[in-house]
Amino acid sequence: MKTGISTSSFFLREECENAIVRIKELGAECAEIFLGTFYEYRPEFAKTYSRLAEGLEICSIHALPTNFEPQLFSDSRRVRGDSFYWLDRFLRSAQIFGAKKYSFHGYISGAAGAMDYDKTAGYMREICDFAARYGVDICLENVCWCMYDRPSIFKELKSRCPRLAAVLDVKQARRSGYPLNMYIEDMAGSISHVHISDVDEKGAICLPGKGLYDFEEIFRRLNGAGFDGPVIIEVYGQNYGDYSELRWSLDYLNEIIYKLNF
Repeated sequence: MKTGISTSSFFLREECENAIVRIKELGAECAEIFLGTFYEYRPEFAKTYSRLAEGLEICSIHALPTNFEPQLFSDSRRVRGDSFYWLDRFLRSAQIFGAKKYSFHGYISGAAGAMDYDKTAGYMREICDFAARYGVDICLENVCWCMYDRPSIFKELKSRCPRLAAVLDVKQARRSGYPLNMYIEDMAGSISHVHISDVDEKGAICLPGKGLYDFEEIFRRLNGAGFDGPVIIEVYGQNYGDYSELRWSLDYLNEIIYKLNF
């Protein structure tokens, strides 16, 4: 395992191109780039941005999920066509960054009623095959308000869409009300990377090591599920104070990984 930080952890504190510089300064091994606007999805932006990220491994890339992802599942060919246009822009940017993974939310939970696994998987196969042309894997993330809002969904879709990979989000698992281990078991063997955070005694999100989670146990469970990839700190800008706290959290996680020899 290795540790990194998502640029989303700097949202409303730094623009994403400045956030990647901060992440390099903090000594992270890798990063996830969160692009949140159509302006940022353009390859022209990525070319400028990638120079700032030089020397840092970009393990994954993330879009603002409501911008175009839900429309990839539309029954309207024109709506889907526009969405694939932006997916193409986004994936060309991923190529420029050297990112091989795309943290994907899909459509809003309940927007299409009860999930029709065969229909949804058909769309997912098309999306995954399209991304594969750019050398990028689609990694479905568990999110309490999106299509992967409960355990078992990933396994059902994976059985119909073999290219599909997964992203485990610790805070979203907690918000869903299902035990974290149920998601780990559902994704076992297919987890690309993990979005990690902690929670304090008041139920507020905080940096790993500042809250109640037993990360040794979490990492053991992940290892038992065949995971040996990036562990990415993903919190919000208001969940910590000084940037030195991010460095402290990185060191905390690295010490656990070293102790466990993962």
